[in-house]
Amino acid sequence: MATNFWTSTHYKELLDQEEVDAVHNLDKQRGITLEDFKLIKLHMTNYIARLAQNVKVRQRVVATAVTYMRRVYTRRSMTEFDPRLLAPSCLYLASKSEESTVQARLLVFYIKKIYSDEKYRCEIKEILEMEMKILEALNYYLIVFHPYHALPQLVHDAGMSDATQLIWGLVNDTYKMDLILIHPPHLIGLACIYVASVLKEKDNTAWFEDLRADMNMVKNIAMEILDFYDAHKMITDERVNAAMHKLTAEEALAELGGGVDGFGGIVKSCGGGDSEWSWVLLTMCPRNKGPQQYGQCLVQEV
Repeated sequence: MATNFWTSTHYKELLDQEEVDAVHNLDKQRGITLEDFKLIKLHMTNYIARLAQNVKVRQRVVATAVTYMRRVYTRRSMTEFDPRLLAPSCLYLASKSEESTVQARLLVFYIKKIYSDEKYRCEIKEILEMEMKILEALNYYLIVFHPYHALPQLVHDAGMSDATQLIWGLVNDTYKMDLILIHPPHLIGLACIYVASVLKEKDNTAWFEDLRADMNMVKNIAMEILDFYDAHKMITDERVNAAMHKLTAEEALAELGGGVDGFGGIVKSCGGGDSEWSWVLLTMCPRNKGPQQYGQCLVQEV
C-alpha cells in the first residue's frame, strides 16, 4: 500500500461535492432524486455495517467497503449495480484488500439469516461476479486512507483522551456521508476532534493553530457532520423504503422491521474491547446543549 496519502490514488481521485451528488441518468429515469440517492447509500452503509458485525471484521474493513460502495456510485448507476448486491460484494472485496478475508459463503449465510426479503438474497457466484465489476468500476484502485491511523495520537495531543469514544464514534459516522470521497482523511479526523471539543466545552484553539491546519475547511466539515445529525432525525422507514422501491418495478419492498434503516439504523449495543464495534449517532437537539445518546456504539481499534 502507498504510505503517502498525497501521492496515492485516493488523493488523486478526490471529488467535488457536485460530482458526488450527481445522480446517473438511468436512475433519474426511475424517478430517483438526489434525496433518494443519499438515502439508499445511507441504508447500504448500515447494511454493510450489520453484515460486518456478524462476520466479525475490523472497523477499517467496514470503512473501506463503504468507501468502495460510495465511489462506485460516482461512476455507475444503481440501476446497473443493484445496491443490495453491491453492498456485500464491496465488503467481500474490502476484506481482501484490508487483509482480513471473509469467505463469500459466510456473507451469503448471514444475508439469508438477517433478511427474509428475497430481494436481498444472493448467491456466491453473484458476489464473485459483482466483485469483478467493482474492480473495473474502481479502475482497480483499491487504496483507501482513513482517519483512524493518526486518530489516537491526535486525540492524545489535543488532551481529549476522555472523549476518545465520542470522537471515534463521530469518525465512524462520517462514513454515513460522502466526506471520505471529498476531503483528506486527516481533516475529517480533525473535524471530529473539533466537534468533540465544542461539545465538551474544551478550548483547543491554540492546539489547532499549532497544527497549521486549514481551519476553515475543518469547521466546514464539522458543520456537515452536525447537519447530518439534524437531517437524520427526519429519516423514516417509509422514506427509505420508498427510495428503495424505485429501484424495482415489482411490488413495494416489505418492511424490514427496526428503525431508520430497516434494521434499527444503529447497532444498539454497549461494551468494549477490540473484538466489538458499531456506530454512534448523536442528536444535536438543541446543539448548544450538547449530544444526547441515540444509539450507543462500541469502538474498535484499527
